[in-house]
Parts: sequence; C-alpha cells; structure tokens
Amino acid sequence: MIVCRSQSEIDKLRRVNQLVARILAELRQVVQPGITTADIDELAERRVREAGAEPAFKGYHGYPATVCASVNEQVVHGIPSNRPLVTGDIVSIDMGAKLDGFFGDCAVTVPVGAVSPQATELLRVTEEALFRGIDCVRPGARVSDIGAAVQQHVEAQGFSVVREFVGHGIGTALHEEPQVANYGPAGHGPRLSEGMLIAIEPMVNAGKPAVKVLSDGWTAVTKDKSLSAHFEHTVVVTRDRCEILTLLPSDEARARQLLAGRVVSGGDSPETEGVRAHT
Repeated sequence: MIVCRSQSEIDKLRRVNQLVARILAELRQVVQPGITTADIDELAERRVREAGAEPAFKGYHGYPATVCASVNEQVVHGIPSNRPLVTGDIVSIDMGAKLDGFFGDCAVTVPVGAVSPQATELLRVTEEALFRGIDCVRPGARVSDIGAAVQQHVEAQGFSVVREFVGHGIGTALHEEPQVANYGPAGHGPRLSEGMLIAIEPMVNAGKPAVKVLSDGWTAVTKDKSLSAHFEHTVVVTRDRCEILTLLPSDEARARQLLAGRVVSGGDSPETEGVRAHT
C-alpha cells in the first residue's frame, strides 16, 4: 500500500529529514585521510541521539551501526570499521533517523583528499543522475520515469546502474512502497500523487553493474572490483512538482543548477521552478 501523507505528517517528515541532512553535512566535513568509518559512525550516533532522535539503521534486521559506510568498490551497506581512510578513497555515507515516529534517509559519496579522475567523474555523474530522477517527480508521473532518467544519464556517461538495490517509499517505516528502481523503461508502475514520499538513491558503478554480498551478510561490492558511488535524497510529491526534504538551504543553489543540468553556470530554468528544497 502506498500512503499519501497529510500536511502535519509531512511537517514531521521534513523535520527528521532536515536533521539527517544536517548530520550528514557534518560527517562530510570530517572525512579526511586517517579517520576511520567507525569514527564517523560514532559521531553520527552521538548527533542523532543529542537531537532526541534514534538511529534508523542500528538494529534494523540486525544491522550493527548507525551509518552504512561503503568504501571504494563497496556499493552499499558497508559496516563501519577501524580501517583508516587514505587519500584517493571514496566513501559513501548512508544514514537515517527516526523522530516522533517518522523516518529520514539520505546518502552522499565523499572523496578522501585528492582522488582519481575516474572517481571524480563517477561522483559527478551519480549525483547528476539523482537530480535527473528528482526532476521527474510530479503528480501524474509514473514511478519508472525516475529510473529511466537515472539509467539514461548514467549509461550515456559510460557507467552502469546497480540492479539489486533500489529506492523506496518512506514514512512511519524506513522502507515503504513503492520500490523505486534506478533503471528500466519510463511509463510504468504507480502514478505519483501529492503527499507521496520516496527516497531516490542511484548506485552507480565505474565498471559492470554486477554486485555480490560479502560473508558479513551486509556489505555489497562490485564483482569486478570497480569503484561505486551512491547518492540519495528523500522527496515529497507536492501539488505541482516536489520538495526535497533532505536538501539544506545552503545547498539549494547548487541543487537548482543540477536540476537545470548546468552545474557551472547556475540559475533557475522554467522546468525546475516547481522543485523546492523546503518551505
């Protein structure tokens, strides 16, 4: 069942998603050579609990940490460890929180110091693909329109889209209907309606799309050991377009650039005026 949320529910969802976004922004700033993903996880849990919220991932189906920290060829669900990050690594940080009975979810992939040109391009294309998907969100559109836009952009740049993991609805549970694939033809699946919330999260590989799960039962890695990146935003369908609940006010200008397909020049376009960061 797909739930369309009331305005009071959306207000609570906005609050928890903005909390997740603020904590994730702080985590990005501490990523540097020498820090461990366990250090990042400890900071994340401390900030979540200081805000009166609960980690959404810790204990979820037995997952042992507050964040998923996936390094280099790790795609998603990497368990934080005491391995220090080194210059040239990329690390995906995915985190969620629960506050007043509602969930927030967001992810970003961060370079550790100077990284290779391929890694830089992978991060750029994956984040752009996320915003190509977001730009499809509006009442009456189909869920598969999102994945079609993601896949088209990723594959046009020579990268590949992971098939095994998808985006999802979110609200009073961390994972709700509908599932939001990052691939496939447009024009299929449920229609988007005002009040629907979805977490859009492309996972993109520098090599082939195939992945496998390691013996820890959680960490997914690329089979060919190529680099992988992951970006995620939670959005709500509005009367005209959508609102990005996990976008901070300080990032709005860049988001508009990404939505307009021109990160360098900036500015709004008529096609993106209905997409908001928050109200």
